[in-house]
Amino acid sequence: MKTPRFSFAILFSILVPVMAVVLGAFGDVGTQYLIALILIWSLFAIGFDLVFGVAGILSFGHAAFFGGGAYCYAILTLDYGVPGMAALAAATCVGASLAAIFGAIALRVSGVFVALTTLALAQLMHHLIEVKLKGITGGTDGLAGVPRPEFFGINFYDDLNYLVLVAGLFLLASLANAVIRHSPFGEVLRAVRQSETRAEQLGYDIRFYKVAAFSISGAYAGLAGGLLGALMMFVGPDMTRWMTSGDVLIMTVLGGRGTFAGPVLGVILFETLKESASALSNHWYGVLGIVFVLVTLFMPGGVASLLATLFQKVRVGKGRHE
Repeated sequence: MKTPRFSFAILFSILVPVMAVVLGAFGDVGTQYLIALILIWSLFAIGFDLVFGVAGILSFGHAAFFGGGAYCYAILTLDYGVPGMAALAAATCVGASLAAIFGAIALRVSGVFVALTTLALAQLMHHLIEVKLKGITGGTDGLAGVPRPEFFGINFYDDLNYLVLVAGLFLLASLANAVIRHSPFGEVLRAVRQSETRAEQLGYDIRFYKVAAFSISGAYAGLAGGLLGALMMFVGPDMTRWMTSGDVLIMTVLGGRGTFAGPVLGVILFETLKESASALSNHWYGVLGIVFVLVTLFMPGGVASLLATLFQKVRVGKGRHE
């Protein structure tokens, strides 16, 4: 497991939350909120890329896991007085469980039909949350006043303190992601992406590995949903819309699918463009769409692959001069 890529993954997992806290400490409340938002979406994108980038399965159902985790956290803390940290753990479990169910159903088919099946299931859950269960979920109004976690008496209503909490959870989740990707389990997922038939001929239970990847991915999404609900102190049905799945897909492609740093870089680029474009026009999604098309056409490997190529050229250049 001790390869240059694994070492980079560990280093990246440590540097990102440390830099986030340092930047937050020197920034204002708005900056702290934005950095926490980026880390939370990065958690979501990291989990999504395990299925999309590593295993090669396109899913439009991840909004259900994300929103399910958010509603789980909100309902447990608001209606039942469950401590915030326990509610976050429950949100993670809910995300994993929903993903396992979605995976068990959707993975009976293959190719684009998996994406369509997950989309249909996610829209069904969105309808349940917005209409059928509105007595519990608040319907289109959502749930306001969602409390932030309490931990050792620390005031997490202070945005810097909450940023530190999110950064700590990001560190643990990213390290776990590094281990998973570079473990035999991760190698099997890559084999599945390259050729399911060959992996199956080698004796691997392909369906088990796919559903397991979905479940782990859903755990990340559920945790991210709970953290976002606490950050905004609000949970609404928009979190379960198909556009949320579309957003995390765009983030992953922008950053570089299948790369360790790609999901995080994609979230940073997405949120930066969103903040910049929305300040100029209400049609900021159009700007993001243009960028997405350009990246897909001219940088199919995303920002991470571009940076890796530039870094390699610099190293080669230095080697020649020496």
